[in-house]
Amino acid sequence: MNMCEAKTQLSKLVERVLAGESVIIAKFGMPVVRLVPTSIEHRQRRPGLFEGKIRMAPDFDQTREEISSGFERE
Repeated sequence: MNMCEAKTQLSKLVERVLAGESVIIAKFGMPVVRLVPTSIEHRQRRPGLFEGKIRMAPDFDQTREEISSGFERE
C-alpha cells in the first residue's frame, strides 16, 4: 500500500493489523514501514534499582507555614 492511500485509510489499516495481518506501507514504490500490533512487555520490578541515585531532602514532608496557613479554616 502506498503512503497516500495509507493516510486516508489509517483506521481500516489498524483494524486489519489488530485482526492479525501485517501491513507494509511503501513510499515511491519502495517498502518503508510495516504495521504490526504492539505487545506490552511486563517486566518484574527490581527493588533497590535506584538505590544511591535518588536523594530526598530531610525536610521533604514538611510544609512551610505560609502554605499551610492558607488551608486553615476561620
